[in-house]
Order: sequence, then structure tokens, then C-alpha cells
Amino acid sequence: MIFKVGFLSTCDAAPMLSKESLSMEPVASDTLTASWLNAATASCERKLLTGKRVGFRAVVLGAVVLCVWVGVLGFHCSVAQAENEDAGLHLFILSGQSNMAGMKPEESFTPAVEKAFGKDRVLVVKDAHGGQPIRRWYKDWKAADGTRPDKTGDLYDRLMQKVREKIKDTSQSIKTVTFVWMQGERDANERHGEIYGASLNGLFEQLSADLERDDLNFVVGRLSDFDMSNQRYPHWTKVRKQQVMLADKNPNCVWVDTDDLNDGKNRRGKIIKNDLHYSANGYVTLGQRFADQAVRLIKARNDASAGKATKP
Repeated sequence: MIFKVGFLSTCDAAPMLSKESLSMEPVASDTLTASWLNAATASCERKLLTGKRVGFRAVVLGAVVLCVWVGVLGFHCSVAQAENEDAGLHLFILSGQSNMAGMKPEESFTPAVEKAFGKDRVLVVKDAHGGQPIRRWYKDWKAADGTRPDKTGDLYDRLMQKVREKIKDTSQSIKTVTFVWMQGERDANERHGEIYGASLNGLFEQLSADLERDDLNFVVGRLSDFDMSNQRYPHWTKVRKQQVMLADKNPNCVWVDTDDLNDGKNRRGKIIKNDLHYSANGYVTLGQRFADQAVRLIKARNDASAGKATKP
């Protein structure tokens, strides 16, 4: 609520400021317009042109009116600036293999990020494919011996097509982008653990370049404790280690623990124990953990840009 300084006889010669001449009545901010000020100014100009004296009260009231007007303008400018800084959408890109495919964003991930930023300020794009190695996303992938496959990056292209279509459908700008990744089982099985970290970092840089963002956030789901002895998937622990190492080296990246998500009842109602895939409740928890870490990364960056420099 803004109070209009009302005056009945701004340029009268009355010697005192009376209650009637200076009223405080609540009005909407849009009624405090330039025409109101112009009317007061014109009154004073008429007094001067006709030779009538403009008293001390007129000077004081003029100063009050000017201060109020400048304050209103400053307030509206500050609000507009704050709204502009807070504008834009938060884009979340979710991808990976079967455990990402099994996570339904609408169960926990999307509600959590919408709660944090607002339903109309969130875009969630998910594209996942079970049983696939990282080379189907990372285009410059090569094996430890330097050999390259004939085809790479086809699933990445499919993912980016969805992302671009989603962005095209909105008229708002993209404020932040967060990449959420749950993959690595196939690479552990194929014994590519030694190069997995470089491949994952390459994928991160590939996406950053394609989106032309140097502020990309990265949330990585670490492989669970499914095969800590490396008997079924020979490079299981190597991939786990590489995922953690990447997150520790990159200030824009964090990893999420999944060790407790593969016990219980799966989506088909079967009881599982230390399984390759997660339980029904495990997928809900996974989505919540992904969202929590994504929100922390975004808010930490906002705090840092505001000079608060906090670390997630």
C-alpha cells in the first residue's frame, strides 16, 4: 500500500500546514502518476506567473511530493530488477540406462523441484534406455586401447531432440540447466571401468558445449552395492570409484548414493535383495535424492553469485 500525500491548496498563501492541506489516504500505486505531479506544478507556476507569492508551505510540500515520487520510482525499479533476476526456467535433463528408465519423475523428482522453484518455472526432460553403454551418449568415446566403434552418440542425439523440442515449446528463457545421470552398469560389465571417468567427463563437456552453457550442473547416481566383489560385473567398483572421483573434482557435480535402494519389493511385486535394479520405493527415493541435490547445486550457485559463497 502506498500513501498519497494529498494537498488541497499547494500554492496558497496560508501560513500553516493544516490537517486538511496534508492528508494521508491509502491509494493504489498506479494512481500516483505524473499527471498528479504536473497538476501541482502547474498550480505553482500559475501563482508565479500572476505575481502571487508562493509560500514556505508550497516549498515544503513540493519537496515532500518529490521525495515520495522518487521513492515510488525506486521501489518499482527494485521490484522489476528482482523479478528479472528471478525470471527464467530451470531445465532438468534426466538420462541413463535401466535404473533411470525405472525412475518415474512424476513420483518424486518433479514434485520436489516444482516445490523448490514453482510449477511454472520447471522443465523436466527424461530419455533413458536400459542395458546401454556410455558410448551411445558420448560421441568421442574410445576404448582403453584407442579403438573406436563405428557408431556413437545415437542415444544422445535422441535425448537432445527431446530437449530442444521442450525448449522450443516455451517462450521463457532458460535460467539453469541440470543434467541428472544414472548409468554405468553396462560399462562395468564390459570392463570399461578404467576409462569410464574420462568418458563421463567428456559427456558432461559435450552437453555443456551443445547447450552453450558453462554453468551446467551435474548430478550422478553412483552404482549401488550390487556387485562389490566384481564377480558378475568385473569393473563394478571401478565405475563406482570413477563416478565419485568426477564429482569430487568438479564443483558443479555431486553424486548420489544408491546402496540402500535395491532391497524390498520391486514394481512387479517381487521381493528383491541387493538387486541390480531398485525396489518400487527405491525409485521414489532415488528421484527425491536427485531432486534434493539438484536444488542444492542451483541454490548454492545463486548464493555464490549473490556473494554468499555457500557450498552444497
